[in-house]
Amino acid sequence: MGSGRPWRWCEFELPLGISAEAFQLEKAVCSHGLFMMAPNYWDPLSHTLTRPLRLPLSDDCSSSSSPLSGSVIVTISQPSHRPSSLTLRVHGTGTGTGTGSISAQQQHSLLAQVSRMLRLSETEEKAVREFTNMSIYGEDDQNKGFNGRVFRSPTLFEDMVKCILLCNCQWPRTLSMAQALCELQLELQNVSSIPSVVEVGARASTSQKEKVEKEDYIPKTPATNETKKKHKTSGFSSKGKFLKNKLEFEGDGNSQEDRVFAKSLNSSLPPTDTDANLCQHSESCDNSKELSVDDESFLGFSNGRDYFANGGIGNFPSPEELANLDKSFLAKRCKLGYRAGRIVKLARAIVEGRVQIGLLEELSKDASLLSYNQLTDRLKEIEGFGPFTRANVLMCMGYYHVIPTDSETIRHLKQAHSRQSTTQTVQRDVEEIYGKYEPYQFLAYWSEVWDFYERRFGKMNEMSCSDYKLITASNMRSEGRGSRKKRKGVP
Repeated sequence: MGSGRPWRWCEFELPLGISAEAFQLEKAVCSHGLFMMAPNYWDPLSHTLTRPLRLPLSDDCSSSSSPLSGSVIVTISQPSHRPSSLTLRVHGTGTGTGTGSISAQQQHSLLAQVSRMLRLSETEEKAVREFTNMSIYGEDDQNKGFNGRVFRSPTLFEDMVKCILLCNCQWPRTLSMAQALCELQLELQNVSSIPSVVEVGARASTSQKEKVEKEDYIPKTPATNETKKKHKTSGFSSKGKFLKNKLEFEGDGNSQEDRVFAKSLNSSLPPTDTDANLCQHSESCDNSKELSVDDESFLGFSNGRDYFANGGIGNFPSPEELANLDKSFLAKRCKLGYRAGRIVKLARAIVEGRVQIGLLEELSKDASLLSYNQLTDRLKEIEGFGPFTRANVLMCMGYYHVIPTDSETIRHLKQAHSRQSTTQTVQRDVEEIYGKYEPYQFLAYWSEVWDFYERRFGKMNEMSCSDYKLITASNMRSEGRGSRKKRKGVP
């Protein structure tokens, strides 16, 4: 057991409101690959989501005039004895924020970020219910891992960058790039001047650089060879199912308990449809409690906290933290390739006000066709936001009538619908197959894809994070020569 060292924490609730009837945290989180990307950490044992969230130091959380913010580690759970609300535990209060408590305004900011990740708004709840009523699976709906609620990030900027990371690479590479960005952010937290970041990166310790170079997520061989090697060591069975391994974590042993200060996002989070509910629980959380490490382990909260305390992973970088970086340094440090230039340009455009995140979020509130067209036109102006990236970003913003198509879409249509699609015909094919689910074509498509993943790899909410990198195209192909015959429905 642990040493019993006291650990301060603050806990408060997020009422689910109209979403309470059918909401399940594990399905809301484990519904899209974004939940697997750093700095998100899903613990399959305690069924909790842990990650850093930005906490404005100013009491005026709606004001952009206070640029400083801190990062705190937050664990989200849905207690079985109180399923109509979520519990948020803020770890390390009194050490990371510079104060001994979480103010009402800061608490409201955390609740808003969690609500965005889990799509807890009236607009999103309406989409979930309407899609669920379509009953695309029939009576077996309740057993499916996907129920129409797609996990996303606490900020639109993080979603936009992660959608860039999805382009033109294998899934293990996407995971490694996201993790490297969060490792870099941890290094930037103690830097007082952002323009000196390049110098700091150049002076990074040899051990830290070696850690990045040796990170298992980074594929150093062709996908086919990589897959064969991983099969031997990761518990991937011949039938394509994952064994339930004990969670393993790798870290450098350095505590980040006091490394929490960073520059804030360019704009504050816009108000959500759940603001009325949030205000009901907006009293200052100034009675932070103290538990020993052993006590917290017993309550099931320590795994996620320790993952960040010992794993060398910080928050996802803000636009300010990335805008002043040299794109060559960023490309080399995080293995981003050409994506580094696009990410730096996006960050600078946000910092300089040419891309207004708050305005984009405001336009997306009603999820109307008119606002969709306006947002599409604005996203087209950003370098690197082609059709695939735009469709993914707009899906994150609540638009589900356009399906982002790539090689994975072609794979799925071949296995599930016996379509011999090509890059030239795939968009037409998805319109023919999923058009009847308008305006939720993406949700219908994704429900099939996610069901396929879980049939092939096992339940995502039960999977060890060390196995995420095995979800590759090579491992999704039909098994054996005899399985190449055409099949209808999800395999």
